[in-house]
Amino acid sequence: MATPKQKITLNASRDIPFNKLMLSQSNVRRIKRGETIEDLAASIARRGLLQSLNVRPVLDGEGNETGMFEVPAGGRRYRALELLVKQKRMSKTEPVPCVISDAHSAVPIEEDSLAENFQREDLHPLDMFRAFQTLHDQGASHEEIAARFFVSATFVQQRLRLARVSAKLQEIYEQDGMKLEQLMAFTVTDDHARQEQVWEALENSWSKEPQQIRRLLTETTVRASDRRALFVGVDAYVAAGGVVLRDLFEADNGGWLQDPALLDRLVGDRLKSIADEIAAEGWKWIVVDADLPYGYNHGLRAIAGTPVGLTDAERAEREALRAEYDRLEAEYGESDELPDDVDQRLGHIETALEAFESRPMHYDGAEIARAGVFISIDRDGDLVVDRAHVRPEDEAMQAVDGHSAEPGCATENEDSRHNPSARAIITIGAQASEPEEDDGDTIKPLPERLVIELTAHRTLALRNALAENQHVAITALLHRLVLDTFGQRSAIGCVEAFVRHVHLPWQDVGLKDSPAAKAVHERHEAWKSDIPLDDDEALWAWLDGLDEASRQTLLAHCVSYGINALFERPNPYGSGVSQHGLDQRRREADRLSRATGLDMVDAGWRPTVDNYLGRVTKSRILEAVREGAGDQAAQLIDHLKKADMAKEAERLLADSGWLPEPLRLRGNDAARPNVGEEADLPEFLAGDDEDGSATHETAAHAVAAG
Repeated sequence: MATPKQKITLNASRDIPFNKLMLSQSNVRRIKRGETIEDLAASIARRGLLQSLNVRPVLDGEGNETGMFEVPAGGRRYRALELLVKQKRMSKTEPVPCVISDAHSAVPIEEDSLAENFQREDLHPLDMFRAFQTLHDQGASHEEIAARFFVSATFVQQRLRLARVSAKLQEIYEQDGMKLEQLMAFTVTDDHARQEQVWEALENSWSKEPQQIRRLLTETTVRASDRRALFVGVDAYVAAGGVVLRDLFEADNGGWLQDPALLDRLVGDRLKSIADEIAAEGWKWIVVDADLPYGYNHGLRAIAGTPVGLTDAERAEREALRAEYDRLEAEYGESDELPDDVDQRLGHIETALEAFESRPMHYDGAEIARAGVFISIDRDGDLVVDRAHVRPEDEAMQAVDGHSAEPGCATENEDSRHNPSARAIITIGAQASEPEEDDGDTIKPLPERLVIELTAHRTLALRNALAENQHVAITALLHRLVLDTFGQRSAIGCVEAFVRHVHLPWQDVGLKDSPAAKAVHERHEAWKSDIPLDDDEALWAWLDGLDEASRQTLLAHCVSYGINALFERPNPYGSGVSQHGLDQRRREADRLSRATGLDMVDAGWRPTVDNYLGRVTKSRILEAVREGAGDQAAQLIDHLKKADMAKEAERLLADSGWLPEPLRLRGNDAARPNVGEEADLPEFLAGDDEDGSATHETAAHAVAAG
């Protein structure tokens, strides 16, 4: 007959007065991990002791029980109870629930301690999220939950946000189908359908990092750091019914605005309101554009105005601020670090003093009546009002003796000043969009306008490079002058050294914020502030008195404005540039690039959806990725729709150094066609335009003429 298996007997439990308990030296947990006993004591005070202590009787030298019990497992709970006794919140004789092990057990006491700690399984994060959500549903606020569990309110908000992610994605996370960091990324939106759509698009992709998930979830939004959002203010956007997406797990710089159309409407309304106020000043026209292109005021005459003087009160305030600034500087000038309040005050004083220096300008009424204003937003979201520009067609006709040829003009201008709304024409401008293109499999020619915009980047970068290299600039100038003086050449080439400012009529929105554009503008403004332009004799004397280094620097800057590396369609019929002239321009541009060491990648150009990838066919996108990131990268995106492909390609090519053909440096061995013959266009432009047309009568033939 089989012997029945002996059934186990569980350890007995009973309440033991706290003063009969003592910490065991056999507890295996020796290293503190930052958990605070104070928090655990507060938890016990709120909820009671939720888990009994594991104890063994203490024996004397003869093996008899002494009535005391040591605690090998549950040391933190013991110390928390001990703290409550010290705080007189619990009696030292308070009965404590304990599980008592046999003092003579064959299981070592250290094993009891190790088993309790080693075999414990932490709560799954998803269970925590759902438990917090349950408490929140029961009416507990973020702060109340945080106080109960001694965590921050932000910690609770993050876990509640995770609990609101799509149930389908939570299940995938529960089954280890995604990482916690990926689940966190989905919290930027509460749209479960969109969350699931993004995961379906990425789950079989090699690129499903949290940042990629966030990018796809917010691709149709506008960042709160966008200049339009800074201009109108996020509070105004929310007040108008807009929704802001926030990322509680990563720095999001204010989040994302979900409704770009609403934001654009708010920007337009505010700019229009400002334009209406400025129109009351009597200007003839006002151009409003949140994104004015680089060189928007090219060809216009700027009216000279006089700064409005300070009032006595303003002068007194300025002197008081200067005195306070000097006093603080003297008092804290030797300090290694300024106190926060002093540093903040000095900043306020500097801002106020700068405002006194930037005085509004006063203009002649007759000039105002024929001049206009540009209104825009800079990259920091600040309003930009550029007043007092006269178009060529609005210039007043002058008689031979220098007086107005039309005596009635003054009266008309004066009338417009009294009734400005009758004359001010407000134009809301915008950049023209690129037409839709076919997504055929063949490599089609680049659209002509795109090539012009790309070469505009190269032209501006080359101007900056030449201005920074006086030796090359002087060589280029001498090269041009020697050819003009000693030889005959029908083509103008790349350096137009008379010097004529070459305008960039077609450009993408990123050109004006490029490093080259900023450097050229800052250099130009710095020189402009020093040059005495109002007096020709004074200008000559000023130039004559410059040191040699300054003269060379100024010469290089002026010569750089004659740089023209733009593409334009050659016209064999005499209007515009010839094929020979275009080839000459390209060769000289390459030579100047080598001489100055210009590299368009170092100059800051990167392929983006706006400046290239969204403007070409899918075949061109894949070709770019193959060249810049390899065949494998191209294969990973070849199944995507064009919009998604362009965005992925932008990421893949960001640090690759890849350049499209119009920006690459060509070799010196290019065949030079004979004068009078029409050579073939470069390979990337051979063929018809994207829309099938191939006419020479395009607006491009006038690009280099400015």
